Amino acid sequence: MFRRDPTHAALRELGDVLGRDLGPLRSRLRAALPRGGVVAAACAGRQAVTALDHPRGARDALFELASVSKPFTAALAAELVRAGQLDWHAPLAALGGPLRAAPRHVTAWRLATHTAGLPTHPARAAVTVLTRFHDPYGGMDARAVLGSVRRWAGPPGRFRYSNLGVGALALACAVAAGEPCSAAGYGRALRRHVSGPLNLHVTLDPPAPAAGAGQATAFGPLAGAGGLFATPPALLTFAQAHLDGRLGDHWVTAERPPGLPAGLAVTAGWLARGPLRWHDGVARQSRAGLAFHAGTGAAVAVLARGGLPLLGGREAVTRLLLQLLD
Repeated sequence: MFRRDPTHAALRELGDVLGRDLGPLRSRLRAALPRGGVVAAACAGRQAVTALDHPRGARDALFELASVSKPFTAALAAELVRAGQLDWHAPLAALGGPLRAAPRHVTAWRLATHTAGLPTHPARAAVTVLTRFHDPYGGMDARAVLGSVRRWAGPPGRFRYSNLGVGALALACAVAAGEPCSAAGYGRALRRHVSGPLNLHVTLDPPAPAAGAGQATAFGPLAGAGGLFATPPALLTFAQAHLDGRLGDHWVTAERPPGLPAGLAVTAGWLARGPLRWHDGVARQSRAGLAFHAGTGAAVAVLARGGLPLLGGREAVTRLLLQLLD
């Protein structure tokens, strides 16, 4: 007997939630999840979590978020701003302590929007990406991260995607929240101000590897740039908390600094195009994407097994993510 195409059933389930015929996206779904994974959607009180070639229990499984961690760090900063513990536009140096030597133009907002003039990685990552493939920042501590910020910060204003910058923002959030300047301090602050109040299953602790699964990527002191793990429902709840006001309005006003591709804008933690907000991420063994639509209230998460394919780039997950909402 012929086996039913699982992509057809998955797209029908997602389409029932999003109120659209998603049949034309079958090739997009296969391209985004060539080794399997999960796609989840929520809209108007309905939710679907559908797995392709993935072990059972995907709804409650922890997935590596990679750079989809960055919107969580931006949300933490926004909650600290709302609590009066952080100022988006004040120099981070004003927090004192380990941050007192940060260049005066480095602010939380510029770090969250990748406009602080920082490089993508600390300089040493050019070597450690080869010598410590799954732990490229593990040889650093918070002091080394902030030293790199001080040493390599160039003129602000231009968009330059930066793990270093968002990782430093996470450390600054830890300090602003009264925690130690460390990844662990960031994790506690995130739990107190974001994941705890929203009842999200989000953690810095990787799950035990499943049979045949690869090693998760460690982010060391730059955990706020890519070190989180979460369940699919947690991602959907997090996205929708932006829309219903639980996470404020830091994501609303988008900017178009020089350096961004045509048609794109950026706001704290997100890329933007019209009513869409999204972020994607690539780790050694996984890819992730999260998006929401301010007009329809829909949210979608894509969690793919396997890092970048040998052929093609990282665009497949993002294309599926946005076409599910467009």
